[in-house]
Amino acid sequence: MKKLIYLIFIVLFVHNASGQDLKPEYQKFVKSFIDNVKNDRKEAVAEAIKYPLKRENPIPSIKNKAEFVKRYAEIFDAKLKAEISKSDPAKDWSEVGWRGIMLNQGTMWMDTDGKVFSIGYQSKVESDLKNKLIASEKNKLHPSIAKFKAPEVILETSKFRVRIDDLGNDNYRYASWSIKQSMSEKPDLIITNGKWFRDGTGGNNHYDFKKGNFLYQCYITVLGTKYSAPANLTIYQNGKEILNQDAKIVPR
Repeated sequence: MKKLIYLIFIVLFVHNASGQDLKPEYQKFVKSFIDNVKNDRKEAVAEAIKYPLKRENPIPSIKNKAEFVKRYAEIFDAKLKAEISKSDPAKDWSEVGWRGIMLNQGTMWMDTDGKVFSIGYQSKVESDLKNKLIASEKNKLHPSIAKFKAPEVILETSKFRVRIDDLGNDNYRYASWSIKQSMSEKPDLIITNGKWFRDGTGGNNHYDFKKGNFLYQCYITVLGTKYSAPANLTIYQNGKEILNQDAKIVPR
């Protein structure tokens, strides 16, 4: 559901913000990127990637050029390479305001310096790897939280460890422990029927979880991490804030 909301937003945004041919100065590095993919120049393609390159959770992000070259075939399968190789720099790549340069309907995003910062495509290899990692992760969790559609995020504050999972059908689950506890132990608190919200257009988002007269809010900061924590946990009781702690996002 979350990805669908993003996709609808991006398509609508592109419909309103694009429609013109890509500028010649951008076509130059896009054309070079296409040529490198077409000829399987892995090292050259790696030079055009902005790191870390995030992959769908729980697949680990690609941290550097050497790792990208090693994992190249996981992402750039025949289908993706064909889409890139056959693309027209002027027609199939669009500048979408401050968001960057997009291939088709979001297959890939590149900044105006020629660096690829997002690849929305997922190969069968990555899909299989994702399913394998999720199955392995479930085996390490307490049985009370071992069932979910996909993992979302793990946050750690000075006192708590919070895990959020997607249960499907726009239903998110909150589980928390003392920071000293393991996720293999029974959570101190489990809340289901949580909701996800997009905050503006910069990628910031948050989750709301309600239990009785308590509201648990988990904020994820995408823009502004230079000046604020990457995440935050705030708890309200009867509308009054009773806890506010910055959090780090546990890397995959």
